[in-house]
Amino acid sequence: MKEQSLGVRIAALWAAWLPLVLLGGFAHSAHSQVVSAPGGSTASRRETPMAWPLLDRSGRKRVGEASFYADMFTGRKMADGSPMNPDANNAASKTLPLGTTAMVTNLRTGAKAVITIQDRGPFVKGRIVDLSPSTAREIGIAREDGVAQVEVAPIKLPPLKDVGGRGRSPPHPRVADEGAAAGDSPGR
Repeated sequence: MKEQSLGVRIAALWAAWLPLVLLGGFAHSAHSQVVSAPGGSTASRRETPMAWPLLDRSGRKRVGEASFYADMFTGRKMADGSPMNPDANNAASKTLPLGTTAMVTNLRTGAKAVITIQDRGPFVKGRIVDLSPSTAREIGIAREDGVAQVEVAPIKLPPLKDVGGRGRSPPHPRVADEGAAAGDSPGR
């Protein structure tokens, strides 16, 4: 039997692997699995975190469920590097950029609070934000309830970082940026 060259073997591996990634959504799929809630119900669905969350810099409001951090996360490092403080106004979002300031409104009670996105999550289907326990209490989410319908309205987005001396960096290809879509070119 003839011995294959290294280049031929690498090409064969790529040919076998590439369709899996492109057609199967292998790299960035968000599979859901059923998580049993107390009493055997399957009301909650846990999502596998995406490798690159689709960031949204559009400033649009979002409506969905809010939950709050469990006590076990107190002091743990958040995505921005700071420790989770249960008495601060920190929050987690899958889509808002870290450092975003937003107004969260409980749609049942009308109570509002200002939050800062410092972490990624929640990774449960239908949930759009995880709140610190003090912020959750401030807007009327009791620990017994666990979740509430909220509106999250961005107030201030963090600036894009300047990494090329051109005034601002081009957004990552997976970042939705209305300014770039409207023909706004980077400063020169």
